[in-house]
Amino acid sequence: MSETKKGSRKNVQTVERVTIRFAGDSGDGMQLTGHQFSDTTALVGNDLATLPDFPAEIRAPAGSLAGVSSFQIQFASREIQTPGDQPDVLVAMNPAALKVHLPDLRSNGTIILNTANFNKRNLQLAGWDVNPLEDGRTLIDYKIINVDMTMLVEKALSDMGLAPKMMARSTNMFALGLLYWMYDRPLETTSRFIETKFKSRPEIVEANKLALQAGYDFGDTTEEISTSYVVPRAKKPAGTYRNVMGNHAIALGLVAAADRSGLQLVFAGYPITPASDILHILSGYKHFRVLTFQAEDEIAAVTSAIGASYAGALAVTATSGPGMALKSEAIGLAISAELPLVVINVQRGGPSTGMPTKTEQSDLFQAMYGRNGESPAVVLAAATAADCFNTVYEACRIAIEYMIPVILLSDGYLGNGSEPWLLPDINTLPPIKNRKVTGSNGEFYPFDFIDKEAMARSWAVPGTPELEHRIGGLEKDNRTGNVSGDFENHQHMVDRRARKVAVVAENIPPATIHGDDSSELLVLGWGSTYGAIRAAVDRSREQGYPVSQLHLRHLNPFPSNLGELLLRFPKILVPEINSGQLTRIIRAEFLVDAKVLSKVNGKPFFPSEIEERIIQILGATENVR
Repeated sequence: MSETKKGSRKNVQTVERVTIRFAGDSGDGMQLTGHQFSDTTALVGNDLATLPDFPAEIRAPAGSLAGVSSFQIQFASREIQTPGDQPDVLVAMNPAALKVHLPDLRSNGTIILNTANFNKRNLQLAGWDVNPLEDGRTLIDYKIINVDMTMLVEKALSDMGLAPKMMARSTNMFALGLLYWMYDRPLETTSRFIETKFKSRPEIVEANKLALQAGYDFGDTTEEISTSYVVPRAKKPAGTYRNVMGNHAIALGLVAAADRSGLQLVFAGYPITPASDILHILSGYKHFRVLTFQAEDEIAAVTSAIGASYAGALAVTATSGPGMALKSEAIGLAISAELPLVVINVQRGGPSTGMPTKTEQSDLFQAMYGRNGESPAVVLAAATAADCFNTVYEACRIAIEYMIPVILLSDGYLGNGSEPWLLPDINTLPPIKNRKVTGSNGEFYPFDFIDKEAMARSWAVPGTPELEHRIGGLEKDNRTGNVSGDFENHQHMVDRRARKVAVVAENIPPATIHGDDSSELLVLGWGSTYGAIRAAVDRSREQGYPVSQLHLRHLNPFPSNLGELLLRFPKILVPEINSGQLTRIIRAEFLVDAKVLSKVNGKPFFPSEIEERIIQILGATENVR
């Protein structure tokens, strides 16, 4: 729908959804720009999903392809599941950003260019043989908005007496202001952010606010842009919402679990991309009795957490793949000692150091089997940024109530991505029953079950009179905890540790199907593939294809009804950002002919990629019933 505002020569068009990608050098402030657009969009009332993408290098050469940083957001007037497929709008701050991201832009999409950076040196660094703005071919399929942002910012700030380099740092605010005008976003939220972030530097506050306003005014007055767009509010359940990133949701979920279990939260970590934010965020929650400890390495972090658990705290550590490898022996210690421990793995590209800033789902085998001996652990995976709150809360519940280590799998896409989150009422969250004991009616046996159904032993805090006991990594007697080399006892303890994981399945929700309970194809997923799968399945169903979705949060143990559900579908497709790890487990566990759709290039799935495979499997459109 289009209209012209009274007294304006600009058309206003209402659209259902838009996908924008901001791209530039890692020093151009694209992440901040994207986050500000996201926060403002959440307050406007649209549904949204984001995809930040950082360079793997700490500081790649300015203007190089390796140094391009981007931030994609899809926002809509209805529920959405992903940051979008092909962008509708690309904001390219330099030639390298255009080179890297132009192939992803949809045909007839809009490109907003900062022409000031399209000089000979930058074109050479980006590998352009000719200037794409002048060759008449490269950009012929797109709507081009050429803006000398750097010059316009310098003009807006001319009375401030700042050096050109200082003024250029506000160019991202000009781009943000322009996009705010194009999509009917208010400036106030970002203005308040600038005032808070730079309150000790009033000249930076003024410069950024002037640049933001200059970008907005340029959109309103330029003849280059004839149309602005309105995306109506999304219809959502009533309540209070905030925009939340996955790592922040994890931190809040941990605080909530500590409150509901009556325990102090102790988080011990070592900085590692992309998990570091959890430690940073929790360090600001001391007023909630949160104790954070930055250890000297990954091993010290996890063993400190185990010590905190032994002392009666809700103990948590977080890392990524390389750190998980270093923590593996200590996790085995927690399994042997039957201590509650939550280990968060925000996965990234591997192996070894791999691609620290790129997303991957390749640590499932590591979580399931990556320890010496028979050492099973409970494994969960979050599905969306907001779901990180619920999943980490569930991880804490299981760890505490079953006295067992739990591994939570997130990834860089979820950890750094964001979406609107309906704030829960903490009093409605299920209570968590801890297993602490304060005394004994007779002789104390630390490995006797205090809850036989949960196979949970007593949690005796060191120093409690009459509850002195021995604990450690050596095999132990199944009642006293004393060191034991008895063959039959070892077999008993191996079986016991396996059953401790298995019994968790009796107290987790059954798996559910989205779509028909039985159809020709089931798309099975876990973790961050949820949104892309849901969008692809819904699109395919709208076209009449017989396809359903099942998404797993609990990976070890599986929901007790999973095997029954899988057998209803003659064809099973498993999209994974790895080479087929869940697919192999499912095939081995349930003897079904599951097929993998693998993607391991550092990027999440686009819905179109899964939709294409669904259609390939189910046949041409004319065969749809």
